[in-house]
Amino acid sequence: MPFLGYLGGKGVLDWVEAYAHWIAFGLLALIGAKMIYEGLQEGIEKDIATVTNKMMLLLAIATSIDAMAAGFSLTLLDINAYLACLIIGMSTFAFSWAGVQIGKRSGTWLESKAEIFGGTVLILIGIKLLVF
Repeated sequence: MPFLGYLGGKGVLDWVEAYAHWIAFGLLALIGAKMIYEGLQEGIEKDIATVTNKMMLLLAIATSIDAMAAGFSLTLLDINAYLACLIIGMSTFAFSWAGVQIGKRSGTWLESKAEIFGGTVLILIGIKLLVF
């Protein structure tokens, strides 16, 4: 999905190049704020208990759209998109696997803290894009 977002972004880059850093910041800030908001929500245990296959499919689609938005922001940066997508894929696999292993052992007490931390990191990356 990041690579598809990159390809889509290449098509519109000429139109938005002057605002590229603001767009990248906006995308990262929105995704980060959403993660922080969800991390601060109460009653998540009840929601987890009622997860269905349909809900899992919707979450997978939403996550893929977030990854596509991140891929779109790759067109706004001066980097090798193929290498970036490879690194994104490998790190996503590694962190997902580690997250499952940690989740098995920690239960739900670490859940919201990790989501808040991840959202904060995305927002800080967006701010870095604006400043540097």
